[in-house]
Amino acid sequence: MFTGIVEEIGTIKTIQKYGHSSRLCISCHYALENTKIGDSIAVNGACLTVTSIDNDCFCADVTSETMKRTAFSLFRSGTKVNLERALTLSARLGGHIVLGHVDGVGEIISRKKEENAVIISFQTNQKYKKYLVEKGSVAIDGVSLTIAEKKENIFTIALIPHTGKETILLNKNVGDVVNIEYDYIGKYIEQLMNKSTESSLTMEDLEKYNLGGHYGV
Repeated sequence: MFTGIVEEIGTIKTIQKYGHSSRLCISCHYALENTKIGDSIAVNGACLTVTSIDNDCFCADVTSETMKRTAFSLFRSGTKVNLERALTLSARLGGHIVLGHVDGVGEIISRKKEENAVIISFQTNQKYKKYLVEKGSVAIDGVSLTIAEKKENIFTIALIPHTGKETILLNKNVGDVVNIEYDYIGKYIEQLMNKSTESSLTMEDLEKYNLGGHYGV
């Protein structure tokens, strides 16, 4: 579990491809502090397991499923990536809860400077538009951001100078592809409320278990 607050920008050192899967080795420094084999590090928002550690880099195996869901196929030696170690219980939750499970990719369709911010618009698959909520959260390449505006499957964020400096997002241009993870809460609610399931959650269920009052329903 992560917060979407990037700790360091790393660099892809080597990529070994095995059919539709791969092994990444990433150069970094801060992300290696107190990190051991088996720990999780989010690489552009995708949770990867550390399988080996060298002096200035770690390696992780990437499954074909992760390759299919993400923009990892675009990685090359020298590509810059956002890194975040897994959340600890003593850490401040500065962003939002990010699982590190990328839902899919989106494309940058516009970018412009507006006073102290850079306004970036993304287009995503139509099937994901239901998870986009104005003033809600979204993780772009592992960065926790607030949706400033949405229209159908297009949404806009305002990137402040600090976030631009501490992440790779300002290196992106129109036409570039990014990893996107939508707020997981909406996805769980959708599944619980889905009428096609055998045991769907209803208002009667909430009243039966006295949950309605707790959540202001």
